[in-house]
Amino acid sequence: MSKPGIFTTSDGKNHLVTFALVSSLFLLWGFCNGMIDVMDKHFQQELHLTLAQSAWVQFAHYLGYFLMAMPAGWLASKLGYKGGIIAGLLMVAVGGFWFIPATKIATFPAFLLGVCVIASGLTFLETVANPYSTVLGPKRYAATRINLAQSCNGIGWIFGPIAGAAFFYGKDSSGQSTGSETLWIPYAAIGGFVLVLAVIFSFCKLPDIKSDDEFHLDDASPAADAPVANRGVAMGLLWLNIVVLSVAIGMIVSAVVAIPSVGTSLGLTESQALWSASGVLLAIGTVVFALKNRGISNHSIWSHPHFSGATLTQFFYVAAQCGVFAYFINYMTSQIPAVPDAWKAGYFGNWFEIHKNGILGLSDKGASTLASVGFIFFLAGRFIGAALLKKFPAHKVLGLFAILAAACSLLVLLKLGWTSAIALFLSYFFMSIMFPTIFSLGIHGLGSRAKKASSFIVMAIMGGAIMPKLMGHIADTSKDGMSAGFIVPLFCFIWVAAYGLTWSRLSGSDGVLGVDATKGH
Repeated sequence: MSKPGIFTTSDGKNHLVTFALVSSLFLLWGFCNGMIDVMDKHFQQELHLTLAQSAWVQFAHYLGYFLMAMPAGWLASKLGYKGGIIAGLLMVAVGGFWFIPATKIATFPAFLLGVCVIASGLTFLETVANPYSTVLGPKRYAATRINLAQSCNGIGWIFGPIAGAAFFYGKDSSGQSTGSETLWIPYAAIGGFVLVLAVIFSFCKLPDIKSDDEFHLDDASPAADAPVANRGVAMGLLWLNIVVLSVAIGMIVSAVVAIPSVGTSLGLTESQALWSASGVLLAIGTVVFALKNRGISNHSIWSHPHFSGATLTQFFYVAAQCGVFAYFINYMTSQIPAVPDAWKAGYFGNWFEIHKNGILGLSDKGASTLASVGFIFFLAGRFIGAALLKKFPAHKVLGLFAILAAACSLLVLLKLGWTSAIALFLSYFFMSIMFPTIFSLGIHGLGSRAKKASSFIVMAIMGGAIMPKLMGHIADTSKDGMSAGFIVPLFCFIWVAAYGLTWSRLSGSDGVLGVDATKGH
């Protein structure tokens, strides 16, 4: 008897074509995210922003995820996977085309609005596509499938910085920047592309497959043999989610206070607004949690610590990833040692320039293009990681990669010259499998409630809006500059490693997402 394929469900149907079509969505948001990651430096120069101020680009991007995750999960439950995908594509198109008038308006908030709208559309796609890719075949290959799909995300991330370098950092014959005039071009192209994708999806039949209900959440009453969650750990993790949520909303309040007229009328600074709002919300949330937590039954996804831990872990992972990606250009243009003068005269001469301190180093355009090399490491990690996940339990692979990523961040923090620069590239490799693997581990065994769980895990992407602000603040105020900011991803990766290494105990599962190394595929 032949063994089931990686895309063959229990009814014998092969979903390879469906998987390939859904994977195109991962390519799309990888490209969009790749451009976002090289946009910060453009605004730092054009609008004379500090590192912390330019992080508002990341904030606007991940704010879209935070605000739309729950509506996306609700719509996916009502309309199915296909309806959620089409809604997301149309929203991305609106955001892409908005950059045409935004370029004419030429203000920071106008660009941030476009970034936020595109991210809102991407939220629908991620909320649907991530869990969908895990059910298009045997559950034991769930982590492998989502990593293969996310490999397309890696390809998009390679070309996103290249497009950003071409249109954000272009110069005319006199050496003047043309980025402000041409920034809209790649976004308008994205708008046209996603409209075509929306038409294609409207004519496609996407099967609405549910994941296995291993925890019997869909039963009318708990089964006698249903896995028993560690309630104490689950409730502790749920309270930590309330802490994170309070800070996330506090960041939104601080963003409003950052508007000069609002801040002046309220007599508050951004920091005061952040901590005041977060403190009040946490106090309220803690009281509600204390009164209501006893009523959370085993049917609730929050009673299962492998899920409530996944939302926190995704928050910290995306925080680390976003910080590394957002400040890659700043690091490469300010922290690497001086390069030989001969490099300026070579084939890649336009990658280098004399900095204000008189040292020859990478230019913004050169560093932006070099970011694509980092994403090649990222893509390689995805493919190699997908192979490892077919042979080893996913949580163990996640734990190992997170430990190695933390080691890379430590090397960057220590300012070891080219050694630190190499470690920065290697961190891309080790980050590669984290998002999809955390996602797969988090929704494991949740049955039809995987869509709802998915929306919460996507909401956790808000970590990418908060931590870069902290990372930028540390870099702005430290004598070690950008290197000092890498203490933030260091601690984030330590958290991810802890989740991976304890997942088996949190879920009560002995690594079922992996495949026995003694068995072939």
